[in-house]
Amino acid sequence: FKMPRGHTFAVAVWLIVLHTGQAFYLPGVAPRAFKDGEAVNMKVQTLVSTETPLQFDYYQLPFCAPDHVVDLPENLGEALAGEKAHTSAYLANMKVNEYCKTLCRKKYSPQQMEEFQDFTILDYRVNMRLDNLPIAEMNLFAYEDKPQDTVQIYNLGYPVGSKVSEKDAAEGSADSYQINNHLRFKILYHPVDSDENSDPTAPNRGNYIVGYQVVPFSIQHTFKGKWNESAIPYNVLTTCARAPKPTGFFEAHEPMILDPKDGGDIIFTYDIEWERSDVKWASRWDVYLQLSQVMDDKIHWFSIVNSLVILIFLSGIVALIMTRILRKDFARYNEVAASEEERAEAAKEMREETGWKLVYGDVFRSPPFPHLLSVYAGTGAQLLVMTLFTLLFATLGFLSPANRGALLSSILLFYVIMGVPAGYIAARFCKLLREPNHFNTTILTGTLFPGVCFVMFFVLNLIAWIRQSSTAVPFGTLVILMLLWFGVSLPLIFLGAYLGFRKDPISIPVKTNPIPRQIPPQVWYLQLPVAIVIGGLLPFGAVFVEMFFILSSIWQHRFYYMFGFLALVFFILVLTCAEIAIVLCYLHLCAEDYRWWWRSFLTSGSISIYMFLYASYHYFARAHPSAHFDILSCSLYFGYVLILCYAIFVLAGFVGFMSCFAFIHKIYGSIKID
Repeated sequence: FKMPRGHTFAVAVWLIVLHTGQAFYLPGVAPRAFKDGEAVNMKVQTLVSTETPLQFDYYQLPFCAPDHVVDLPENLGEALAGEKAHTSAYLANMKVNEYCKTLCRKKYSPQQMEEFQDFTILDYRVNMRLDNLPIAEMNLFAYEDKPQDTVQIYNLGYPVGSKVSEKDAAEGSADSYQINNHLRFKILYHPVDSDENSDPTAPNRGNYIVGYQVVPFSIQHTFKGKWNESAIPYNVLTTCARAPKPTGFFEAHEPMILDPKDGGDIIFTYDIEWERSDVKWASRWDVYLQLSQVMDDKIHWFSIVNSLVILIFLSGIVALIMTRILRKDFARYNEVAASEEERAEAAKEMREETGWKLVYGDVFRSPPFPHLLSVYAGTGAQLLVMTLFTLLFATLGFLSPANRGALLSSILLFYVIMGVPAGYIAARFCKLLREPNHFNTTILTGTLFPGVCFVMFFVLNLIAWIRQSSTAVPFGTLVILMLLWFGVSLPLIFLGAYLGFRKDPISIPVKTNPIPRQIPPQVWYLQLPVAIVIGGLLPFGAVFVEMFFILSSIWQHRFYYMFGFLALVFFILVLTCAEIAIVLCYLHLCAEDYRWWWRSFLTSGSISIYMFLYASYHYFARAHPSAHFDILSCSLYFGYVLILCYAIFVLAGFVGFMSCFAFIHKIYGSIKID
């Protein structure tokens, strides 16, 4: 047996891809090795909560800070997400264990204590990172039916504080809160030279950091004598067991209860523990990503099966239309009946015909606002291609959470550089619909959708700035967005429009009558509002489970990395939108209603309405009662949801519109018109 030459080459390429995929860690960044005793920098980031969408900077609360706080560089994606990082006062050295180190002692006013308490009530958590690894509390998870099979799961960050337990609360103070003022950092490392193939006689090349864990404590520290500020970080605290150095154990102590009435002093301390780990550098993110794989795989597959059932149902309807109904229509209209009897029957049916062929002279009649339809067609093409490229790169692993901000940066990059197909598609339909003002259509393609999104984003950014939230984007980032918009995206759209207008108009199979045909009264279930309700319901039913996981990941501040499932669900969504649009379009044409242009767009785009309603339900089900009707919190959440739903409306609408256009072009090109 001899394999064809082309097949041999394809197999060789596939083997190389598999080999190289195992040879290096594609999603991450370049590893850094730390020598024994070398200082490692622990960075502080944000304060986030699962009770409210508002996000704040770490130093928004009066935590201990170094003499000079340095804002660390960030990419565009991090800036848009508000993931700012700063230097901290925490000090650690590779493989040097230290216990009960003093961070600072600060005196807080009643207002500052109340601020700490407010953040504790809303369950805010502190995010930090070390060597690009996020800090996390680690717990063991097991299914009820398999208690012996435990999996280590994470909870990003650590809580600012918690409610005081009943046994620790003083009489009459059941609603007291304590602050976590002592942190035990457990840092896992993996020696560079620990691999089987390493040379044992070679000098020590350092260690990789492969884990960053924390255990918070609330301790009302005590000390003897007068406080010595110059002794920090090695102050002697009587609450820390010493033999003769601190051992990591504590003497009997009370929790550090917040006193918003009188204020008071708080001593912040921390431990540094180093532990050797067998986890290799390339696998250090597995613990953050495996939770969704362990807990959600079955539900994901259930969602896929559910979506496929809906898709198969719609595909069956479309196949029925195309193979049985349309084939019969084609045969009758093209007069291919085999016998005189059948010809007579066909002629009788033709006289009584009230089907889709009767509107052939109006089906390509220009709709209202043709330039706007062309603009949204171009923008929909831009969003569709952007989504496909983003999912491709995410599925291949380039947009791993290890590359912070990579997902948002990639979405912006692909949107900007896909201006060429946007301008091209808009120009082609502008020419088809005989819209004379080509420049107006082109400029609207480049400014309408991004302009609406930018205005909404600017208003939301102003709200975040008023609340001093870390999600507020700096002015410099807004300038960069404007430069990408007008300096890159808009010129590319004009280039695509230039190429589109140079081509001949899209040929249509039938001529349009000079006088519009009167549309007969439509039954209630063929009215536009009913079509919109039906058109969005089935596609939403195919994707709502995956939408639940995405919203939950964002709300709970977990990493979403199931891009393979997401790509499959998106593929199902595109097919479902296309098929439901074709089915409804055919029903309307059979009722002699040829106004399909905008109806096809609105029918598929209506999935965004269901997504917005579901996101609203998600907010009121998850948010703290105090955030339900907080104007600023609601504005931020629903504002960003509106931007997302607007994009989905344009993308899904474009899919439905293009599917109906191809369907109508095909069926009217397959019949003979007398």
